[in-house]
Amino acid sequence: MQTVLSSLVVDALEELKGRDIAELDVSRLTSVTDVMVVASGTSSRHVKALADNVVERAKNEGVRPLGIEGEAGSDWVLVDLGDVVVHVMMPDARRLYDLERLWSELPNDLGRHEAVGEHHS
Repeated sequence: MQTVLSSLVVDALEELKGRDIAELDVSRLTSVTDVMVVASGTSSRHVKALADNVVERAKNEGVRPLGIEGEAGSDWVLVDLGDVVVHVMMPDARRLYDLERLWSELPNDLGRHEAVGEHHS
C-alpha cells in the first residue's frame, strides 16, 4: 500500500515525533484519495508543526497541497496531497472521530450502488 508520497508523509511525521501513525488504504472505498495517513500530536502546536513539516517535505518533492484545513490552534489539521490525505489530530479528537474505524467499516463492495436501482418482480 505504501506509495512514495505516503512514505514521505510518514517520514515527515516521524521526524517530528508524530504518534500512532496509521496508513489506511482507501483506494477501493473512495475516488477522493488512495491513502489516508492519520497521526496524533501532543499539543495544538505539535499538530501544526507536524502538518507544516508534511507540507514542507511535500513541496520539496514538487507536490503542492490541494488544500490545508484547520491550522492555528486546531485539534485537527487536514493536508490534502491528492493521492494521500493526511489527518494530524489531538488524541481526544482522534478518539472522537475514530477515522480508522470509520474507514475500515465501510463496505468494500462498491458495486452495491448499481444493485440499488434494480427492481425484482
